[in-house]
Amino acid sequence: MGFIPSLFTVLNLFCGFMSIISAESGNISQACLFILYAGLFDMFDGVVARFTGTSSKFGVELDSLADMVSFGVAPSFILYKSFFYLQDGFGIALSALIMIFGALRLARFNANLIGFDKNYFSGVPVPIPAVTVSSFFLFYYNKNFSPQVSEVFVYAIAIGLPLLMVSTFKYDTTPKVSKRELKEHPVKSIIVVLSVILIAVTRGEGLFAFCLFYISTGIFRSTKNFIRKNFQGKKAGEEAGESEENLKFKSSN
Repeated sequence: MGFIPSLFTVLNLFCGFMSIISAESGNISQACLFILYAGLFDMFDGVVARFTGTSSKFGVELDSLADMVSFGVAPSFILYKSFFYLQDGFGIALSALIMIFGALRLARFNANLIGFDKNYFSGVPVPIPAVTVSSFFLFYYNKNFSPQVSEVFVYAIAIGLPLLMVSTFKYDTTPKVSKRELKEHPVKSIIVVLSVILIAVTRGEGLFAFCLFYISTGIFRSTKNFIRKNFQGKKAGEEAGESEENLKFKSSN
């Protein structure tokens, strides 16, 4: 039974390879679809590993190698072949950012795997930028978006997503399919179900909106915590100052 999760991981890796081949031949839509297929196999290998109780260090390392190809190299190559190929070295550098920062993100995740907070990821998980790139080029690039808006999004994706991958912003992990998970994290589970329905109803177009929503949650959470921490710290300092002044006043009387 231990080989079954690894089989899904290998299929993930193969889809990443097929995505690169498709992009090289100029079929960007097919290249994007293969990344989405890789995302499904990546999701199922974890589910199967937990279901069969066959999680292992070997599986973790193999999964990271597959993710590096499917969610690092492949989306970077899609960015290059679809937009940045006209900008020579500068375009190559921008295209490579998702691949480079994805490798850093995976290395950091593996190094901190033991004892990490299972409710949150530190930084955007590697598959999300890849799925964002794929859904954007499939449904929005020069289609639902004008060429000018599309260009702005390409630069935002190429620069912003790599930085978010290595950020310390906290992002929710995918809830497990179980009654216990539904009871402990009802809001998260409901959002996932509604998102799946939205993506199905919109025939995939809602996937890009879901990715943007997920990416924004970490930024919003960190901003809220930063404001709360500074406001509470300032308020505590003012209260401490007032208490000290009151003590001095009482002692002088």
